[in-house]
Amino acid sequence: MFANSELVETLTASKIYQDYERAFSETTGLPVSLRPLESWQMPHHGKKFENPFCAMMADHSRTCAACLRTQEKLSQCACDEAQSVICEIGMTDTAVPVKVGEELIGFLQTGQIFRKKPSAAQFTRVVKQLTDWGIELNEDVEKIYFKTRVLPAKQYEQMVKLLTIFAQHLSILSNQILVQRENSEPPMIKRAKEFIRDNQSEDLSLGQVAKSVNTSTFYFCKMFKKATGLNFTEYLSRVRVEKAKNLLLNPNLRISEIAYEVGFQSLTHFNRVFKRIAGQSPTEFRQQLAIAA
Repeated sequence: MFANSELVETLTASKIYQDYERAFSETTGLPVSLRPLESWQMPHHGKKFENPFCAMMADHSRTCAACLRTQEKLSQCACDEAQSVICEIGMTDTAVPVKVGEELIGFLQTGQIFRKKPSAAQFTRVVKQLTDWGIELNEDVEKIYFKTRVLPAKQYEQMVKLLTIFAQHLSILSNQILVQRENSEPPMIKRAKEFIRDNQSEDLSLGQVAKSVNTSTFYFCKMFKKATGLNFTEYLSRVRVEKAKNLLLNPNLRISEIAYEVGFQSLTHFNRVFKRIAGQSPTEFRQQLAIAA
């Protein structure tokens, strides 16, 4: 199985993520970043749409530490749904969780904005805080500070909704990566995967798949787990869930029909496995598709 950081790196390099990041930033004027759980870096530093005031502050260790404290707060509170926190300078940062099933792998983040226009008194307090931290301020600081983007409540809510929808798309893509990863796989494993895909609707057993590639069940089980990071049952479940997601696009198919079509022997089992892998029930997934459309 991919480590979280490796999976997030793969997602960040994908065309769908890069296209989204470009479109989001060009439309909103805000930076957006995808970061893994285990990250101790400022997510937006160096990006084209980084807030100029934040970029200036990134050169100082005390303000960097304050930013990292903000990221830690987001990591703690945004595990289940989008959350926002106000940093020690008074700006808002937002994180949306990205999951593979019920497992949290990272956060889609944006921010470095004000929720309302800053006042002169607020700037005075910020200057005092920075001075207390030993930071020397130049004459451009005030001008840059007051140029920070202000996002009204309604516009902010829509921005968070965009991030949430895309986080769900990234979750689907993550699951596909885990299922389809075939780099440096032995030919035996590739043949086994083809056999599984071709026969996923049947009541497949580990022994049947091992026999299809002319090896013992024990050896095949060991090699399959080593190559894919998944045991046979988990891999088969993920393949079936991916097929079910495609079938759920068809509103004329009942969920019970889909369950049996992809190889589950009961609707209850299908619902339980689908929710564990996809993070939501088949009904919720279908409803989300309708909203996104």
